[in-house]
Amino acid sequence: MSKKRYEMNANIRRARRVRARVKASGRLRLSVYRSARHIYAQIIDDAKGATLAAASSLDASIAGGSNCDSARLVGELLAKKSVAAGVGVVSFDRGRYPYHGRVKALADGARAGGLEF
Repeated sequence: MSKKRYEMNANIRRARRVRARVKASGRLRLSVYRSARHIYAQIIDDAKGATLAAASSLDASIAGGSNCDSARLVGELLAKKSVAAGVGVVSFDRGRYPYHGRVKALADGARAGGLEF
């Protein structure tokens, strides 16, 4: 795939647009990656280029259940880890994914765990 075709891809443009708005807020970023089977989330400090907390559905404490249930548990686990690290307010970076289904469940779980965004 040529570079121009890659950059014109709707998914790439959508992710760049969302990420630019999130980075402009100046807050820490809660980034979400969704694969076919699992969901991953991490709190990133863009100023330092460091990941402060991370959680995924691969964690042993999150077993079975539907995809949305697992995503909600990932959000709660991430919120627990981030509150322990001293993070309370973040910006939600959904990337190229629509705010629906597993992504929304993860966000609701993070809010229930104590994160504000």
